[in-house]
Amino acid sequence: MSSRAGIIVTGTEVLTGRVIDRNGPWVVERLRELGVDVAHIAIVGDRPQDITGALRFFASEGVDLVVTSGGLGPTADDLTAAVVGEFQGREPVLDQALQGRIREILRPMAERWPNLDQAALEEGTRKQAVVPLGATILEPVGTAPGLVVTPVDGRSGPAVVVLPGPPRELQPMWEAATQTDAFAAATAGRTSYQQEMLRLFGIPESEIAETLRQATAAGVDLDTLEVTTCLRRGEVEIVTRYEPDAAATYAALVALIRERHADTLFSDDGSSVDVQIAALLRERGWRVGTAESCTGGLIAARLTELAGSSAYVAGGLVVYANDAKSGVAGVPEALIAEHGAVSIPVAEALATGAISTLGVDLAIGVTGIAGPDGGTEEKPVGTVCFAVATADGVVSTHQRTLPGRRNDVRDLSTTVALHLLRRALVEQPADSAGAASQG
Repeated sequence: MSSRAGIIVTGTEVLTGRVIDRNGPWVVERLRELGVDVAHIAIVGDRPQDITGALRFFASEGVDLVVTSGGLGPTADDLTAAVVGEFQGREPVLDQALQGRIREILRPMAERWPNLDQAALEEGTRKQAVVPLGATILEPVGTAPGLVVTPVDGRSGPAVVVLPGPPRELQPMWEAATQTDAFAAATAGRTSYQQEMLRLFGIPESEIAETLRQATAAGVDLDTLEVTTCLRRGEVEIVTRYEPDAAATYAALVALIRERHADTLFSDDGSSVDVQIAALLRERGWRVGTAESCTGGLIAARLTELAGSSAYVAGGLVVYANDAKSGVAGVPEALIAEHGAVSIPVAEALATGAISTLGVDLAIGVTGIAGPDGGTEEKPVGTVCFAVATADGVVSTHQRTLPGRRNDVRDLSTTVALHLLRRALVEQPADSAGAASQG
């Protein structure tokens, strides 16, 4: 059995949701890369009894390693080092050399703000330099040192890696933690994991559940694979983790998914639709633009999230009001009057207007009712119309009724839009060059 680990994220601000935990998932991924299986993540407040309770739980579960984040600062509620030391049976001691190094880190701040309470600053420095006797010290990235604390001689239990809460401090300190003898001993049983992701669009999770049932019926030993499915932003992600000797089993599962879901499987290497669109646009030398009503620029925002997107994204028109649709994107007022702002003809006019205004090769027009108000029996909330155009004209139109609240409808609309752009790039002949590639 491979080495197992648990993670304790401390901080009342994280427990209550005021701060989103970024450390737990990051550490899970780093441990997976090392071949260590993570059993649990616990989020606890800044109460000694709750931190101790989490440590006791992980010890009772027989994990080999516990990683904590947070609670190493200079204030009274930063108690992780003391709690971990007590749990491991190690008394707290002042490391004067460490205190001096922290003092030097703080010196520029003390000089910059001479009116700071120097006594309080020195007390905070001293507090951060009190560590469990015999612990391995990880040098501070900010002002807080990290620690690796093993049980005192004669006790059994996991090694505990104690890391600061700010990700900018925790992440650089991680490498130092993995190089310690205590970490190596605690993870001596680690194995090698392979993790792969498939992405599908236009399919419910229930279909994947049926595929997994068929895989079992066909003799695919799913017990050797750890398969998880997740519906995210309108796409189904299938993430599979397995050890090397199960590679053939995973290949059999992928073959079955390809056979059953050939029309919805768009990524077998984990690449996102965003990355695929970027690659296709670069390959063709095309530029893309948007004309957006209900999404208010969110599609253009997704297209420009990737570094280097200026090479293939020209821009976007945010045309929320009807007069903006006409004045900026060139949608005829009569067209809006006849069909309504939320209609396929208006989406077509938005797409062709973006082609003309932005001088691009490929564009998408989107108009819809995101809610919570504005819906009718004929066009309920969630109705969104899409059109994709190239410089040669409109190539596809679609109308969807998307579920959820306003934010859900807007976010799902961006995913639908990107998949329509991808499909157009895959299906359109490469020689149907548009304005930018000719200009």
